Amino acid sequence: MARVFKMIRERCDPYIMAIIGMVVLASILPCRGTSAMVMGHATNGAIALLFFLYGGRLSRESVMAGVTHWRLQLTVLLCTFVLFPILGLAVGWLARPLLPPGLILGLVFLCMLPSTVQSSIAFTSIARGNIPAAVCCASLSNLAGIVLTPLLVGVLLSAHGQGFSLDAVRSIMLQLFLPFIAGQILRRWIGAWLERNRRLLGFVDRGSILLVVYTAFSEGVTHGIWHQLDSFNLVMLLLVNVVLLGVVLGATTFLSRRLGFKKEDEIVIVFCGSKKSLASGIPMANILFAGSSVGLMVLPLMLFHQIQLMACAVIAQRYAARSRLPVSDAFV
Repeated sequence: MARVFKMIRERCDPYIMAIIGMVVLASILPCRGTSAMVMGHATNGAIALLFFLYGGRLSRESVMAGVTHWRLQLTVLLCTFVLFPILGLAVGWLARPLLPPGLILGLVFLCMLPSTVQSSIAFTSIARGNIPAAVCCASLSNLAGIVLTPLLVGVLLSAHGQGFSLDAVRSIMLQLFLPFIAGQILRRWIGAWLERNRRLLGFVDRGSILLVVYTAFSEGVTHGIWHQLDSFNLVMLLLVNVVLLGVVLGATTFLSRRLGFKKEDEIVIVFCGSKKSLASGIPMANILFAGSSVGLMVLPLMLFHQIQLMACAVIAQRYAARSRLPVSDAFV
């Protein structure tokens, strides 16, 4: 048992701990009234800034290079935006007797999100996979997610009364798509500066998400979010997330081998096709769903994100061990 706790402590992402800290802070000192209004405007600005930076960082050359490996790119996109949503609907239906409706919708929502970027590439590198392909897959997944995730939410969650309106479409355009396009246009002038200051700008990325989490949970607390949950719900949510991730990891591994991909490309499919982006998911949830429900909706995503990091860390080491090459113990 001591060994298990030690492993959790070593693998636990400090950023996840910071997010949990924002949840605790919002639970104790939620913003209300005028402060909530100010924080709401600040959150909208932070989301726009976040996607502007994404646009400024993403190289158009890397996207074009990735398109040439269309079979691998298509497989990852299908796993992310077809296989995952189907599994999400199935798991959501099976878990209905165990979890409240808000968490069920959160589970389905996380299955519609794009893949992570940094950790997908990092784990591919550790596992000795096809790193350029991983960069392209993760980038294309996030680019496609700006359009596909809202569409999937509108189609698949409309039956639950969670489809988005024209106002939500306008918000997506103003807060996500247009800033991203602006970043791409200005990349010619700001791209080099962004690369030189990648570490500093990482604080902007992470700070934006922390602000969104605090604002979302503040509104949730004022509407009694914690009265809707108990320890049983949280344990069940943990188990459901573990099962969901296990099924996806197994499915992506089987599919990549069945389709005859070489080992380096299999690694890309497993890591890019089984992960979900916290950085994209929380801002999208803040735009697509009513404020009082956002806190409950993103709980499954927050938990799934930490589980996927711990599981993929172990899997990456096992892939690397098969190559019999030295491997760094550093994880991103």
